[in-house]
Amino acid sequence: MLAPTEWQGKTGEAWAEEWRRTDRTLAPLNQALLSRALPFEGRGILDIGCGAGATSFAFADALPDAGITGLDLSDALVAAAQARMEGRANVRFVQGDAGRWTPDDGRFDLIVSRHGVMFFDDPVAAFTHLHALVPAGRLLFSCFRGPAENEWMAAMRAIIERHAPQALAAPLPAAGPFAFADPGRIESILRSAGFAPPLVERFDFDFLVGAGDDPIAEAMAYFRRIGPMARLMAEMDEAKKAAFLADLKKVAAEHLRADGVAFRAAAWLVTSRA
Repeated sequence: MLAPTEWQGKTGEAWAEEWRRTDRTLAPLNQALLSRALPFEGRGILDIGCGAGATSFAFADALPDAGITGLDLSDALVAAAQARMEGRANVRFVQGDAGRWTPDDGRFDLIVSRHGVMFFDDPVAAFTHLHALVPAGRLLFSCFRGPAENEWMAAMRAIIERHAPQALAAPLPAAGPFAFADPGRIESILRSAGFAPPLVERFDFDFLVGAGDDPIAEAMAYFRRIGPMARLMAEMDEAKKAAFLADLKKVAAEHLRADGVAFRAAAWLVTSRA
């Protein structure tokens, strides 16, 4: 589980420094979310867990008459997003906890989130608060399905069994990357928070972790800094980490194709109304 303090500290800083790589892995979700937001009738859009701003920018460019607010817990990620605004006048970025933050200038017509809503300690309370921010509008977000359906996790299972079996023995945490793997839990949380029964769609996409002149090296740089593999390595001594990385490099090589190192990723696209 990622605690809020981690996003405000090392995890947020790592994602801010690695935004080019993280944006590449999740890029297909931006257009998938945007397509489900159209036609958009309204003015205000709130992007929860906006990260370095990719989803906010996609909406700002497609909807020039709308005002987009990107909200993230990490100061470092907000700063990274602000540095990429490139003169866009219809987007802004603010730091805050989405489960508590309230705007000074009214409510929103749409709340969107690209993989940013799975980390609430109390999801019912957080979504109840979000419901109050979009009292007559829509909610749209993406999240991962289960680890077994995500090739980038399934491919790592043998390595984890070999080097960190204790990680597989623990149940999936109630807050974390796979916290919304169960669509029944998603519906229960949203209905308890006041939202209408959601439409939950499957969406599979290419999770491109390595590209460029040396895609395997790019993939390894990604795994060292971002996600479950990075967290496991942080707890290993140097010898164990070296063995882990050697096995990880083999998996990356097995998934090398013409455009880079890629795995199939499995997500939900969730749509609801207040």
